[in-house]
Amino acid sequence: MTLLDGIRVLDLTNVLAGPFATLHLALCGAEVIKIENPGGGDLARKLGCVPELNQKLMGTSFLAQNANKKSITLNLKAEEGKEILRKLVATSDVLVENFRPGVMERLGVSYASLAAINPRLIYCAISGFGQTGPDAFRPAYDQIIQGLSGVMAVNGDERLNPLRCGFPVCDTVGGLNAAFAIMGALYHRERSGEGQFIDIALLDSIMPLMGWVAANLLIGGQQPVPMGNDNFTAAPSGTFATADGYINIAANQQDQWEATCEVLGVPELTTDPRFEKRDTRKANRRLLTPLLEARLKTRPTAHWVEQLNARGVPSGEILSLENALNADQVAHRQSLGTVVEPEIGPLRLFSLTAKFEKTAGGLETPPPRLGAHTEAVLEALGYSAEDVAGLRARQVI
Repeated sequence: MTLLDGIRVLDLTNVLAGPFATLHLALCGAEVIKIENPGGGDLARKLGCVPELNQKLMGTSFLAQNANKKSITLNLKAEEGKEILRKLVATSDVLVENFRPGVMERLGVSYASLAAINPRLIYCAISGFGQTGPDAFRPAYDQIIQGLSGVMAVNGDERLNPLRCGFPVCDTVGGLNAAFAIMGALYHRERSGEGQFIDIALLDSIMPLMGWVAANLLIGGQQPVPMGNDNFTAAPSGTFATADGYINIAANQQDQWEATCEVLGVPELTTDPRFEKRDTRKANRRLLTPLLEARLKTRPTAHWVEQLNARGVPSGEILSLENALNADQVAHRQSLGTVVEPEIGPLRLFSLTAKFEKTAGGLETPPPRLGAHTEAVLEALGYSAEDVAGLRARQVI
């Protein structure tokens, strides 16, 4: 048994935030039916670094977010398409969409109209700025939200600022927030029997992740200072050069600072008035870093990682993405799994990273071809083979 056995989710989302939310529901065992437009489906099907996969509507961006799902095509501008959606809603638990505010209402399938069919429906709308407010109808992409949220302003350093995160952090966090909210709404429904509307904004989702930085400003009046790879909470805490690359060191406590000096062979720094105490070290980190790096550059990263960790000083290599994905700990945790797509072959994809003792989930089926499950889903709704052929001829599916 998996966590969400018996839960049916209608996924009307595109690209990343919405598909990332429903991916987690699918990995937890929900039946996720991806409803895509017949003219090409999810835009992510055409996005990725392998042109031939893009042409087959199986781009790497799509493959990353859509395992364990079914796909049907449905033209929601056609009245027959709307009627099919309404029939699906009657037998579903959750609907997720990430259209701009008002689109579903203009199509005639608003939350209010769908909740009249199924009062237990949990309807989650994901957008850049939320369903209401002065910015609600502005276009929103991940980088736009990174800029408007303050994320880009706190990244980088004096040489490179503002700076975006190297992956679409707002979209992915927005998706996680939506999945979290849906799970909470399902729990509430178990107790009350009632569904509800959930309004998720990418802007709302990302800003609390800057809690420490924001609290320093909101409560302490301290403006953020872009510090690159340095950690503003302590020193030495950040990235340092070694003989063969770089190392992350997080000597956040006084005893860790003293142990770092012993390991590096510079015990005199512990009594240097510029570095003796935490706050003075932070204020003088630009003087401290070259003194530490002079020693760190005499040995390779692996040597220092072993020595520092042995003394209780958290440290680690800075791995390439390829090395990180193939690390022993990642393999042990089974963060990545493999599913086979009949034409593409084996696909290594992220699996469920929450490890449930009694309701384990994970990768089961590859991301679906566009419309691969249309006939089966419609037949389950009572449509005959002739009905399906007619719908196809009229470009409803």
